[in-house]
Amino acid sequence: MAPDFHENGYTILPGFFDKATQIEPIRNGIREIIAAVAEKHGVEAHCETAETAMTQGIMALVHADRSFAAEVYDAVKQIPSFLRLVSDVACEDIFAKLRVGSTPGLAAGGYGIRMDLPVEEKFRAYWHQEFPAQLRSLDGIVFWSPLRTITPDLGPVEICPGSHKAGVVPVINDAGSVGRSGAYALRLENEADILTKYEPVAPLPKTGDLILMDFLTLHQSGRNAAQMPRWSMQWRYFNFSDPVGRKIGWKGSFAAGVDFASVLPELKGQQS
Repeated sequence: MAPDFHENGYTILPGFFDKATQIEPIRNGIREIIAAVAEKHGVEAHCETAETAMTQGIMALVHADRSFAAEVYDAVKQIPSFLRLVSDVACEDIFAKLRVGSTPGLAAGGYGIRMDLPVEEKFRAYWHQEFPAQLRSLDGIVFWSPLRTITPDLGPVEICPGSHKAGVVPVINDAGSVGRSGAYALRLENEADILTKYEPVAPLPKTGDLILMDFLTLHQSGRNAAQMPRWSMQWRYFNFSDPVGRKIGWKGSFAAGVDFASVLPELKGQQS
């Protein structure tokens, strides 16, 4: 199953989820939340279909008040159909097949629905590995699936094939000019030099497709140059049997309100 995953540190599984029974209920749940937030704040927003709500509707909220969109962002991760997909036995099975002999775990706080707005830099994820920001176990896999088909202008996730083989890369904090914090402020130590070793790829998955990435694979969010948001789902499985995970008691990092440096200080690079 997906032999290229071990070589490249990522793989794409086309049509892994059923669009009608698994994806569309999530999209409709998002539509209902956007419509509810619009009604609450008296914003005129087109929410006739899931697609119009996730494009025109959410942008109407953004233009009215950015905090209205934040309200949607916090709410959509609680949609039951989304949580059913995250914990679907097929996800557990694919993890177990890729990590033979593992005891799969689903990272608490490590799942959500991203809504990347056009030309918004503050919440775009820089080049990173998942492990420092998530912890739980060194032996983990990121599950990434779009809720709108990804096009080049939407800013697809960028991945460095084979980068997982180099091991853990220390990170530094860099708030940047847009005031980043938490996991968004992490940057690879000696980032420019490290990236010269790889040729990034930017897959264009469709709804229903699933991208899997090793916790040590370098990746970043693309820049959304479109007029509408990029919608995607992310969640993380980890291995209860991993020695590093057992050592730290499977603690989480920023998503669990913990700074990774307090758990594994060796991950923290020298501040420049």
